[in-house]
Formats: sequence, structure tokens, C-alpha cells
Amino acid sequence: MTEKDIHHLLSKLPQLKQEIQKVIVGQEEVLDEVLITMMAGGHGLLEGVPGLAKTLLVRTLSNAMDLGFRRIQFTPDLMPTDILGTEVLEEDHATGKRFFKFNEGPIFSNIVLADEINRTPPKTQAALLEAMQEHEVTYAGKTYFLPKPFFLLATQNPIEQAGTYPLPEAQLDRFLLYIKIKYPTEQEELNILSSTTGTRQAQVQPILSGEEVMLLRQLVREVSISDELLGFVNQLVRATRPDSTPIDFVKQYCRWGAGPRAGQALILTSKAKALLNGRFAVTVDDIKTMAYPVLRHRVLVNFAAEAEHITPDKVVDELLQNIKLPKAVLV
Repeated sequence: MTEKDIHHLLSKLPQLKQEIQKVIVGQEEVLDEVLITMMAGGHGLLEGVPGLAKTLLVRTLSNAMDLGFRRIQFTPDLMPTDILGTEVLEEDHATGKRFFKFNEGPIFSNIVLADEINRTPPKTQAALLEAMQEHEVTYAGKTYFLPKPFFLLATQNPIEQAGTYPLPEAQLDRFLLYIKIKYPTEQEELNILSSTTGTRQAQVQPILSGEEVMLLRQLVREVSISDELLGFVNQLVRATRPDSTPIDFVKQYCRWGAGPRAGQALILTSKAKALLNGRFAVTVDDIKTMAYPVLRHRVLVNFAAEAEHITPDKVVDELLQNIKLPKAVLV
């Protein structure tokens, strides 16, 4: 790519945000984190109470991109074949021979919305593991590749626990970011009431193509990060592990720490955040900002922490206060 091509591609990111904001009011941080997840080539888990436009955000994102979109409503009776697809027996009318044909499920799309993912049992949740990690599906001994780009966004409701199945740690670790959606501000809520109760319908235009998304993902990996910041990320992730951390707070309140995938996620998302802001080098602030959505689902607190209402975000606070930056970065 030439320098002109790169600038033209990056100029589409503000346009993409503007198209989405025709429908989604406020939630700037959430929107940035969703775009960072897409740019970094990962998947996102969105958590928020009902009515905060989680599903609408994903649907609007798909409208603003020239990509295939499928929505899967996760329910207690959903089966793995309802997601992946199944083989059906067909007959060749010319020869009379019968054969099995694989009918692709809704997972075979560019953008997939796994709505209320924690309402389906672990057996069905696990059907996503291979698709999320390897971007492929294996059925009856055959491997089928998912379209490129592939990007899964899952939603879950944090307040209704009856009839839900919490995602196991192996499943959570497949999500690049754990994105928490908060209530809108007073002014944002007033704007929502004004814009959604009239006759005006916002028209969202597609801005990015699939090829451009793949170019963006390659460009993210070319963003530079210093050796000092790489070391900072490594220290940060290793300090989450209670058996080897130098931080007493982690030893006291954490049951399990983050694995190497967390460090990879933190570096890639920090690079994507830099690129989203028009920069080609990662800063300390990029890493500190992305540490929360990267680590909050990879750090498991113990019973003592739960009793004292200490969340993984509080653990990240302690980590950022105690892990010292290299002198070369302190400028």
C-alpha cells in the first residue's frame, strides 16, 4: 500500500463512526472498543442491561460495512448444528446416486451476532470455539473455512441469572475484549428519546468493504511498539498470576491470572487504538486504556474478593498503580 492508500483507508474510520452514530447516540467508548476489536481481528463480548442498544449497535455496524451479517438468537434449546450447519441426504437426479451435502449454518458470515450467548448450554456455546480461534468449522471429519473477514460479537445480560449458563474460562478467553455498556448520560438519553420516537428513519450507508477490513487488520500489525512498552505489557500480564506476582493485592484477591493470549490481545488492541486515533506508534495511555477490556474477563477473583465487592477492574487499577514504567518511557 502506498502512503496515499493508507491515508485514504484511515480517513474512512471517522466516516464509519459517523454512519453508526446516526443511529447510536453516545456510547463513544463502547463504539471505539467495538471498532478496535474489528480492526485487531478479534471478537467482542458486549455486556449491558436490557435496552442499551447492544443488538442495535451490532446491526448498525453491519449496515455501515459492505459485509454479510447473520444474527443467532441463543436459547436453551439451541443445538450446535443450528449454528454450524448440518449434512443432508440429497440425490443426483441424473445418476440416481445419493450423497451427503453440507448445508452451512449462520456462522458462515462475515459479521455474526451471538445474541444473549449465556442463555444456551455449554455444549452449544462450545460449538463456537473452533470458529472463533481457527476461523473454520469441522463437521463429519471435513473442514470448512469461514469467509474473510470473520468477526463475532456476542451479547449478554448481567442481571438475569435464572436460566443462564455462565461462559467457561476457555470460551471467555476467545473474546479479544469484554466490553461493558453503561447507562447513557442525561443529555444522551434525552437525545435518544427525541430521535427514536418520531417519524425520522436514519439511513446508514456502507463505508468499508471486506477487502478494506483485511487491509486495516494488516495495517494494525504494522503499527510500531517500543521494546520498553512490550516489556511493560509482559510485566502487566504476568503480575495478574497470584502464584508469581509481586503485588500483594493480587495474591490476596485473585484465584487465577491471565495467560499469554492476554498479552497478545493487549498489544494488538493498543495498536488498533493508536491507528484509530491516526497514530502509527503505541503509547502508554493506549495500553492503560485497553488493559481493562482485555483483562477483566481473564482475571478470576476469589471468594474473598467477591465478598468485598472487588471486581477484576479494581485488580487492573492496582496493577497499573504498582507496575512501574521503564525509565525510557517516562518522558
